[in-house]
Amino acid sequence: QVQLVESGGGLVQAGGSLILSCSASGRSFSSYSMGWFRQAPGKEREFVAAISRGGRTTNYADSVKGRFTMSRANNENKAYLQMNTLEPSDTALYYCAARLAPPYMTSQRQADYSEWGQGTQVTVSS
Repeated sequence: QVQLVESGGGLVQAGGSLILSCSASGRSFSSYSMGWFRQAPGKEREFVAAISRGGRTTNYADSVKGRFTMSRANNENKAYLQMNTLEPSDTALYYCAARLAPPYMTSQRQADYSEWGQGTQVTVSS
């Protein structure tokens, strides 16, 4: 089991950038596929990005492709979400999630993830 803590959120102008971090404590971080999800006010939580255990496979929502990049550093027990060219529609609470998974596998399904952080707020002003 891992415990997840997100950081790096904040207020940024449209067109700007932020890097979100997800720090994991516990055992065997490299056994977990990781994901980022977000929930905007009045909307359901949605998939943003996912990365496989070793970082070789990534998967993105269409709305963030080409703007967001997910990565991980297993030696640091961390996952990252680099967000560029931010838009007001990216405003949301961003969650990090983890799932035990085979190598090279990712998932967009929230139900596949067993561990969740508390979230970090990202606000993009126009």
